[in-house]
Amino acid sequence: MNIIEVQDLQFQYNQIDVALRNVSFSVQKGEFISILGHNGSGKSTLAKLLVGLLKPTSGVIKIDGQVLTEENVDFLRQTIGIVFQNPDNQFVGVTVKDDIAFGLENRKVPREQMLQQIERYATLVSMQNFMDHNPENLSGGEKQRVAIAGVLACEPEVIIFDEATSMLDPKGVREVLHVISNIKGNRTILSITHNLEEALLADRVMVMNEGKIVAMGTPKEVFKQKELLKDSKLDILESMKLIELVEQSKLNNKDTIQEHLWEFTYKK
Repeated sequence: MNIIEVQDLQFQYNQIDVALRNVSFSVQKGEFISILGHNGSGKSTLAKLLVGLLKPTSGVIKIDGQVLTEENVDFLRQTIGIVFQNPDNQFVGVTVKDDIAFGLENRKVPREQMLQQIERYATLVSMQNFMDHNPENLSGGEKQRVAIAGVLACEPEVIIFDEATSMLDPKGVREVLHVISNIKGNRTILSITHNLEEALLADRVMVMNEGKIVAMGTPKEVFKQKELLKDSKLDILESMKLIELVEQSKLNNKDTIQEHLWEFTYKK
């Protein structure tokens, strides 16, 4: 069953600047798709269209079988949660507990149920011991984990991670990717990034360039298209760079070495 269907989507910020060009794809319920692209490729514009923050110039977006319109956007937003790039811009509460509770309070969730969901999702992101902490005093990774808990607590079917690790240090990136791994399969995930390492977790990878989808497939299928990735201004994985060096070498067993390197690349 498709939870998201996008048909011939186009968006222009003005008469000259076309951000998306006839984009079509679908996402199955429970699937994890990584949307790869450099800055300006259209991937973040796509995320804003999916949650109704922008209105398409043309084309159709269906969420759970319903066409997204101005009339039903508030209702359909309950199906999709989004975690943004900068965790500092997402906090509204004075404590971690207050912040996770914010969306639940807006939805008028009964108090007993709210407390259970706060505890459940704080534990899921390993922030249960920080409930009374001021979010301003947390590390970047901890802040982003709280932001994820706040989205998860509202129990949306789809979660969009819009460059959610791009402002974090390596430790913070690992913390957030660990959370994403834990929820994989239990939610439909769209992860928008320019980092191929993060895309290895996905079921499918979609590469965007100049507002168009230029590749779609499993990570293994897409990542073997090295020239396409480079043309899309994406930095290939270190293991892929080693594979290129082996290709250019005069080693007798380079095919075997390349195969082992590919296996190493996709080992999860």
